[in-house]
Amino acid sequence: PQASCCADKVHCCPHATVCDLAHGRCLSPAGDVPMGTAFPAWKRQPPASVALRQVLCPDGRSACPDGATCCQLSSAQYGCCPLQNAVCCGDGRHCCPQGTACDLERSTCTSAAGRARPLAALPKARDVQCDEETSCPDGNTCCRLSSGAWGCCPLEEAVCCPDHVHCCPQGQLHMRERLGGGCLRGGGGRRPWLRKTPALARGGNVQCDEETSCPDGSTCCRLSSGAWGCCP
Repeated sequence: PQASCCADKVHCCPHATVCDLAHGRCLSPAGDVPMGTAFPAWKRQPPASVALRQVLCPDGRSACPDGATCCQLSSAQYGCCPLQNAVCCGDGRHCCPQGTACDLERSTCTSAAGRARPLAALPKARDVQCDEETSCPDGNTCCRLSSGAWGCCPLEEAVCCPDHVHCCPQGQLHMRERLGGGCLRGGGGRRPWLRKTPALARGGNVQCDEETSCPDGSTCCRLSSGAWGCCP
């Protein structure tokens, strides 16, 4: 914190010390210390509540990536159309962009101007089961929160950090907050860590709004993020 940036734009020294580039040291009345090497800053990311947003399907259990649309499959399950505000086709297998119509006979999406494009297929929306009662969206990892409840890390096979708040990509180490926080790669590079989000209750008939629900016998309560949570 409050380091001295050396004139070579490569090294830095602790606060209240002076860069000695000739000898590669940081000078202070209390004694000399080795110089530190600066590393590239990473681009600022949106807040976790925005970056990790998921589209929860009407069944209250399945989820799709942000920017996708939940479409019901021919079964009682949901699929994820990789288009925002998409049109779900009646065959339960395809979808079309907003403002177009499904032409199942020709396997195309037709616009009012008469333009046609191929139908988009619906991948199945899956969830990652944490236990019998809770789950996370597909592509996430279940990690315990400080409360002991399950949380969701938005990475596959992630490393759950011991602070019960953050997580890191597979094969990367968690850096303690006193070291600046983040995830340490094998080559020494550092990247921001990610925050876990509360796990979703599996199924349920207590409706919070048009898109979310909680298990029977529970109550819908708002979380600090503004999303719905389930009080048992």
